[in-house]
Amino acid sequence: MGTTESSRAGDDRPAAGRAAPPSGLLDLLSVAAVVLNSQGQVVFWSPKAEELFGWTAAEALGQYAAPLTVHEEHQDEVIKLFAEVLESGADWAGAFPIRHKDGSTRLVEFRNMRLLDDLGEAYALGLAADQAAVERVERDAALAMRLVSQSPVGLAILDPDLRYLAVNPALERITGQSAAERLGRPVGEILTFLDTDPEARLRRVLETGESVVDRDIICRPPNDPDHEHAWSVSYYRLEDSGGRVLGLAYSVIDVTARHRAAAEAAQARQRLALIATASACVGTTLDVETTARELADVVVPVLADVACVDLLDSALDGRTAPNEGPAVFRALAVSAAHPTEAVRAADLPGGLAPYDSDRLITQCVRTRQPVLVPHTTRRDLERIALHGEAASRLAETGVHSYLAVPLMARGEVLGALDLKRTRNRTPFDDDDAVLAAELAARAAVSIDNARGYQAQRRAALTLQRSLLPEPPSRLPGLEVACRYQPAGAASEIGGDWYDAIPLQGDKTALVVGDVMGSGIKAAATMGQLRSAARAFAELDLAPAEALRHLDHLTEGAEQAITTCIYCVYDPHQGQCEICLAGHLPPALMRLGHAAQLLDPPTGTPLGVGGVPFEATTVAFRPGDMLALYTDGLVETRSEPIDARLNTLLDAFTATRGHDLEDTCDRVLDALRSPGGEDDVALLIARALP
Repeated sequence: MGTTESSRAGDDRPAAGRAAPPSGLLDLLSVAAVVLNSQGQVVFWSPKAEELFGWTAAEALGQYAAPLTVHEEHQDEVIKLFAEVLESGADWAGAFPIRHKDGSTRLVEFRNMRLLDDLGEAYALGLAADQAAVERVERDAALAMRLVSQSPVGLAILDPDLRYLAVNPALERITGQSAAERLGRPVGEILTFLDTDPEARLRRVLETGESVVDRDIICRPPNDPDHEHAWSVSYYRLEDSGGRVLGLAYSVIDVTARHRAAAEAAQARQRLALIATASACVGTTLDVETTARELADVVVPVLADVACVDLLDSALDGRTAPNEGPAVFRALAVSAAHPTEAVRAADLPGGLAPYDSDRLITQCVRTRQPVLVPHTTRRDLERIALHGEAASRLAETGVHSYLAVPLMARGEVLGALDLKRTRNRTPFDDDDAVLAAELAARAAVSIDNARGYQAQRRAALTLQRSLLPEPPSRLPGLEVACRYQPAGAASEIGGDWYDAIPLQGDKTALVVGDVMGSGIKAAATMGQLRSAARAFAELDLAPAEALRHLDHLTEGAEQAITTCIYCVYDPHQGQCEICLAGHLPPALMRLGHAAQLLDPPTGTPLGVGGVPFEATTVAFRPGDMLALYTDGLVETRSEPIDARLNTLLDAFTATRGHDLEDTCDRVLDALRSPGGEDDVALLIARALP
């Protein structure tokens, strides 16, 4: 019917002369076109009119339309409507029954309008379609629209340039972005919260026609950036019945509830595993620092990116913490899941740090309640850190969530477990606080046990050392060096001792003993025996006689089984009288010879009673060296005693020419491992000219 007008500036419609592919909608409706002149005669009859009315163009052209297409009872009404359209120029639309060539009646949707030619002649154009077909298309369209608008599945329609054409309410609800925010904009500007590149994937679907079905996406949408959401997404290309690409659609099913249920189940398993791991790995020793490190390590990275364990200095010393003013903490452990400046912002392990009363960790120990800050601000970081520089470091490293729980044991607050998140984007929540409190409570009992043990150990060690003598600075014809080393942190102080006692006639008594058992009782028994040995030595008793009196003193007493070696050196005779009470033999190194073990009668330990002791006399001349020791130096669970004694002799021999202090240190270094299971007493004597 002629050319169309040129496209207006900025209009996206095709320019004049550029034909677009058919949409197929008119074919679907099978629209017929009929043109009548002013007398009501047919002057144009389309092929679709032939299908709709049954008359061929040859049969219809020139005929009056009313008697040709309408039953007699409706002809007057049709002629009247025809006249109104021609006279007024107003369109008319509606359904009307028509007569088919075969005599049947059909309802047809009509749209009639007046046409004028260049001479002013009026014509009537009628567009008609079978009402059943129209109703079917309308019904399908309405159903599609209702399905789209009411569907719980989020739907979006994109044009070939991946710009939004339509968004249903479900998608608005799922993503928190309204249709107004999306329409006309490309997906790249809208889906910025996704970690992947959706635009590239959508374009591949558009180009290849290969759909993507049920792809799982985990994201944090704009309407809930603090929590993960799970979507099942499908992408598919839209084409019309002729294969023309109309654009692309994607659907979004919110499966967050299912994802969170699975995540919660996995998290529950993880939390149980963490508690089980903590039960097995925290509190493996009776050492406060080790237990603190174990706690910090076990919560990283499962619960936190950075963990600190800080104990109140007053709790370590057994004092009551003040309720006002700064709280003084001793940092015991820091652990991090990855290298971060947040570690440098923490207090150095071993150091003291006074936190003011407004600090969150002070609040935690004063209230004895967890302190949870899901989203930290700059002000929060200033209340977390010790000072402003540390707060700046925390901010730079991205600390966004904080949790502190008190370390409570037996009704006493010992300190706090301090947790921070940087790379883990999920903020701490109440469940994390419960888990952290459970872990802290378990660790606090171990820390309290270790604290009590270390207090007892310090008391025993203090008692032990106070009872050990300082060797006399001058002994006639004899040089003596002594060492005492307590057991490692996993064991208690024992009852080992050494002594060098000046006697009449320039003689010297050398004594090394080991009380069975450990702890303060063993140390106290050791002190009693050392004092008794000194008293018997002052009586100038022979070694066997002195041991007999000590045996009688300890017979039947609780925790009195003791091994002992008692020697008396006489510089004028150049000899040493040696007597053992169930003790290991001494090592003798003569001038110019390798060290060897002496073989005196072993005897029975003190406290057994009724068994006589027998002494042996050996030559001990200037330059000769004698080593007395307790079993903690040579006995281990992993090596035979003979091999350890050979190691002792080799180490002793290797010290030839060294001074005695250095000799003691070298022998200990060769045989004593860090954290030994038993305490050690060592005495080395050298005869002087």
